[in-house]
Amino acid sequence: MVDDLTGEEIAKFLEEHVQEMLSTTPLESKHALDLDGLRRPEITFWSVWDEGTLVGCGAVKRLDTEHAELKSMRTATARKRGGVGSFLLTHIIAEATRMGFARISLETGSGEFFLPARRLYEKFGFAYCEPFADYRPDPNSVFMTLALPR
Repeated sequence: MVDDLTGEEIAKFLEEHVQEMLSTTPLESKHALDLDGLRRPEITFWSVWDEGTLVGCGAVKRLDTEHAELKSMRTATARKRGGVGSFLLTHIIAEATRMGFARISLETGSGEFFLPARRLYEKFGFAYCEPFADYRPDPNSVFMTLALPR
């Protein structure tokens, strides 16, 4: 569901996300948005709940009329590799397509910690690409992109 980012549970979930990124990535390579960053008008944010428990989240940031960026994909630790990420990514790709985007791109970490995420994106057809938008080459980052159906 689209989340307005006002609940305490989502705030805590996102703070854990930012802290986890800081613990695995040098500060200059951290691109995870905090709560205020996700509240910007060009961002649509979704959360996934299972019987009242927050189990995942993700967002799309409009870069221009044709191109969006996938942001803040996170699955609760207890639910990793349980299908939440695939469910959420399927939903986000469908919504990005419905919003009229032709492409969705992402930045994720290059380290071992991020390997499961990279494999998920590969499974969905994302291909590795050069940095996009305001990103610059960074040994701690990889960039991926997916052309959306028209």
